[in-house]
Amino acid sequence: MRFHCLQLPATEQEWQLVAERFYQKWQYPLLVGSMDGKHILLKKPANSGSTFYNYKHHFSIVLLAVVDADYRFLYVDVGCQGRISDGGVFRNSTLCDALENNTLNIPPPQNIPNTATVAPFVLIADEAFPLTSNIMKPFAHRGLNQLERVFNYRLSRARRVVENAFGILVSRF
Repeated sequence: MRFHCLQLPATEQEWQLVAERFYQKWQYPLLVGSMDGKHILLKKPANSGSTFYNYKHHFSIVLLAVVDADYRFLYVDVGCQGRISDGGVFRNSTLCDALENNTLNIPPPQNIPNTATVAPFVLIADEAFPLTSNIMKPFAHRGLNQLERVFNYRLSRARRVVENAFGILVSRF
């Protein structure tokens, strides 16, 4: 059984506030959330075979989350079998459906602050997730030029928010 919690901002103005906070704290423009998956270890469920067995050689379920700049969970999908990758969990989530159907009320593309370059608002994620018009991930780590390395560094700084939120969550439980 999977549990979904979609408490994302409801209006363009609320998304703008999330993006402004990311820009203030992490200097990443037009960012509306940091996304990742976390394996939650569990005992092997009865009669489950290898369904919950993950690549780390443990039984788990996956917690997919989107976090704001202040470590608050905006979206949670928990309960998918551990054998499924973060990208696979995302593909089967209500968040993916909402992004594909453009039902999240994310504001239209805007100028990146202090430039004439127009870009969309994005979620950031690691390499396990798809690159789409609303999901940004780092460049592959081979043969990067200086601008690509700087981009990856800034994306990584802002993406750590979700990793830190998971750490805070685990330390409490």
